[in-house]
Amino acid sequence: MNGITDRLSNWPQVLPDLFGWIEAGIPGRHTTAGAHGIHIEESLTEGTEGTYTLRAELPGIDPAEDVETTVADGALTLCAERSAEGVDKGHTEFRYGAFARVVRLPVGARGDEAVAEYKDGILTITVPVPEGKQATRTIPVRHS
Repeated sequence: MNGITDRLSNWPQVLPDLFGWIEAGIPGRHTTAGAHGIHIEESLTEGTEGTYTLRAELPGIDPAEDVETTVADGALTLCAERSAEGVDKGHTEFRYGAFARVVRLPVGARGDEAVAEYKDGILTITVPVPEGKQATRTIPVRHS
């Protein structure tokens, strides 16, 4: 057999891997499992007035009613709930779900001073991280 027919003849072995890859999402993207994942983008600006910024895609959500953000034990938790009903040519469809993301804040982040803003379907949360608090340590590796 040639390459194409070899791959087609092995479809029972390849199919579970294919679905696992699809469920895992696109490499490099921050997603959660399921259809209601929250896509996020994180950045850290350093300096005297450094900040940690988290941007989350939350289109069609009322942040005052359907979003809850909390900071505890050095972690930022973002919870959201979506519910929508669509009617199209006599067909009704409900979409709803609750989802959450938890991210670890940088060392020294002042969670009690976090600020959140929602604009155009994007929730932006900024947390001050003063200079000198972002300790980075190189860990030596011993050869055994």
